[in-house]
Amino acid sequence: MVASIMVGCAGTPSIPQRVAAPAMTQISGSWVAIKRGDTLGQLAKRANVPLERLQRFNPGVKARHLAVGQRVLIPTQQERAPASGPYRYQIRPGDTFSSLARHFGTTSSRLQSANAGSSATELRVGQMINIPVGSSASTSTASSTPSSTSKPAAQTSSASSSSLPASAKRWPWPLDDYRVVRRYGPDSRGTLQPMLLATQANASVKAVAKGEVRFAGSMRQLEKVVIVHHADNLQSVYALCEQLTVEEGQQVAVGDPLCQVGKSRATGRHDLLFDLRQGGKPIDPRQVLK
Repeated sequence: MVASIMVGCAGTPSIPQRVAAPAMTQISGSWVAIKRGDTLGQLAKRANVPLERLQRFNPGVKARHLAVGQRVLIPTQQERAPASGPYRYQIRPGDTFSSLARHFGTTSSRLQSANAGSSATELRVGQMINIPVGSSASTSTASSTPSSTSKPAAQTSSASSSSLPASAKRWPWPLDDYRVVRRYGPDSRGTLQPMLLATQANASVKAVAKGEVRFAGSMRQLEKVVIVHHADNLQSVYALCEQLTVEEGQQVAVGDPLCQVGKSRATGRHDLLFDLRQGGKPIDPRQVLK
């Protein structure tokens, strides 16, 4: 399911600047531009990393919808992306806390808190840092994160209704006037798809529960996206927005406006992609919304 805190980039304390990129001699550890015919499985094999790790380092990249020219981050053997707890990430040329926050769907302030001994203005290429995800930051989607930065991507598993907390019930729908044009569930290939709601032009999207805006910005293929974290490790994701009305770090109450729905280039409708998650795992919204 953003007033970005601007921090310095890799360089010296007095004059923060990006680090010049060395020549890449192998795919591992680099950004790769998707070419015609590429698949995530092929890239994982070339990099000699598990496919699951590659996917977790690109929350928001849809394996079945790769676009030519789309950039994918290839993890190294030293980097780790556990199902729970912070990721271990190796600083690359040009990295900043703000750019990493955008890619992994977290915030600059949370990155700084997770790396108290590291200065945002003195990042070093090759340095290992913690990336707070899961219960401590937003996912895509998303695993991830809406990548592409990390976008709320379709998942292959979901949280069961029996595991949902008591707070996850009778939440209002995110739109006053809507039509469900795609239910949450697996597509013809067995991949879970988030719910899609059609509405009218200039429709205002509202928060379904009290929480904190952890992401409010643009993601490739998802236009503008808002991710709100709620109590009990729950997250709501609102994508395909045209105009944002909240900022990262903002506290919202039930019914507060988050964004305005945009017109989809794919369908010609005004659509909202809506996703609910618990600990990063997608939830069927029908189990929670009233």
